[in-house]
Amino acid sequence: MEVTVQEAKTHLSRLLRRVEAGESIVIKRGRHRVALLTAAPEESPRRQIWGDLEGSFGPDFDDIPDDLRAYAT
Repeated sequence: MEVTVQEAKTHLSRLLRRVEAGESIVIKRGRHRVALLTAAPEESPRRQIWGDLEGSFGPDFDDIPDDLRAYAT
């Protein structure tokens, strides 16, 4: 499907529903294609690594000095 910039501005919600349904939409300015509206790829869940590292440092691991901790927060 191809639409003009004005049509895209006027009917953006409707166009997004079509994109969610799997359709790609070309946006044109005059006779020139300027953009392609497609569905974004699914995001994979981000793994939280800090909790996974808990307990992996030995007892000789030095704690972060207070001045550095204050600077980092």
